[in-house]
Amino acid sequence: MNLPPSQCVISVVLPAYNELGRLPEYLDCIRTYCQAEFGGAYEVVVVDDGSSDGLDEYLEQMAAGWSVLSVIRHATNQGKGAAVRTGMLSGRGELLLFADADGATPIGEERKLRRAIERGVDIAVGSRVARHQGAAVQRSWSRAVQAWAFRQFVHRSLPLPIRDTQCGFKMFRREVGRRLFAACDEHGYLFDLFVLRLALRLGYTVEEVPVAWHDVAGSRLRPVRDPLAMWRGLRQMDARVDRAMRSMEVATGDSTGRADGTTRRR
Repeated sequence: MNLPPSQCVISVVLPAYNELGRLPEYLDCIRTYCQAEFGGAYEVVVVDDGSSDGLDEYLEQMAAGWSVLSVIRHATNQGKGAAVRTGMLSGRGELLLFADADGATPIGEERKLRRAIERGVDIAVGSRVARHQGAAVQRSWSRAVQAWAFRQFVHRSLPLPIRDTQCGFKMFRREVGRRLFAACDEHGYLFDLFVLRLALRLGYTVEEVPVAWHDVAGSRLRPVRDPLAMWRGLRQMDARVDRAMRSMEVATGDSTGRADGTTRRR
């Protein structure tokens, strides 16, 4: 069942690559929660990024009995950024939420992000760094060290007023999310930084919202290789954002929108 945008409150976008071992449990949680919270006025979009573990067969069976579940499959693995982009551009909800397929952030935390949007911000960013009662973060020592090191490097090489740029739980107003992801050409793990940097350059408001999060076994982050690749990409980020903005100006004939965005923290 494809609801028109006016009848779809939220699209939950899940990028997935070989997640047969972790995604089914999260999908069950999403189904139970969203049915209670939104009735039939929601959709779930899973983007299978070229999985080879049988995830496609599982999703096909799920979609047959769950009318609001849409499955999009990439023929080959393109990267997390590409999978999120595909899902965000296909989402029909007035709100677009993307979440990691491992379920590290409980789906019920979307309510916190939704409240921020309702208060007027354009983008609500789940944060494992910002602290708030009821937003417990449980992670291994090694993951905590990696996250801290990456944050330090990001804020020294690409200053952003957002402390946790990499939490895989972010919500956008529909028109904002579509505009940003249409311009995003980052297919890997740096896509969060690209989108947030571009959003702030365009003057969109961002609020960092504390969310509950727990470490889930099976992460594909490679402790040495991935951070090094990310760090190299940071050096080119501003130039790529500049090119994206120029392309947007050419496409729309609008040379405005270069004001610095604002951020809020809870």
